[in-house]
Amino acid sequence: MTGRARVDHAVSSGTFSLDGETFEVDNNIWVVGDDEECIVIDAPHSVDDILAVVGQRRVNAIVCTHAHDDHVRVAPALREAVNGGAGAPILLHPDDRPLWELTHTDHLWDVDLSDGQEITVAGTTLRVLHTPGHAPGAVCLYAPDLDCVFTGDTLFNGGPGATGRSFSDRPTLEDSIRAKLFDLPDDTVVHTGHGDDTTIGAEAAALGR
Repeated sequence: MTGRARVDHAVSSGTFSLDGETFEVDNNIWVVGDDEECIVIDAPHSVDDILAVVGQRRVNAIVCTHAHDDHVRVAPALREAVNGGAGAPILLHPDDRPLWELTHTDHLWDVDLSDGQEITVAGTTLRVLHTPGHAPGAVCLYAPDLDCVFTGDTLFNGGPGATGRSFSDRPTLEDSIRAKLFDLPDDTVVHTGHGDDTTIGAEAAALGR
């Protein structure tokens, strides 16, 4: 039955590679929707892991918070696997094309994301917040009806995402967090790309607005 949108979650394990180094990582899988339709946020290591969360629902979109390989590695394969093979569009901010092309040389995404864009699923709206710093095209997805924001690797439980690698910049990241995230209500739950949830209030208190 169709109902109020909800957030479903799982964890998938694999690797992250950049600048000649590879690390073992656990990635959160986030799926937003009701019993009929959903969107998938990021496409990490395993299509099967993601499909286990999706179930039989229609996938309206695969929305990538950024294009590091541990967030987009199976996006093209997932695109072909959902909706009985009919597929679903991959959404990514175009500033992340250089990172995308490190993983996918023969496949592009389908729809560009932009700051302020709205994505609606199961009667709820997610607003795209462009938050460069961890990656040039990094975005967060704010769902006010669900009192949460999906931050990818922009903001974690414990502070900003990693910088110091190619295409990243710490001052830019902190400016993005303060400008785009710390204006959200303090009790907004932060669903991260890796690790545990936190809240905007907790992270704003630690980092400083």
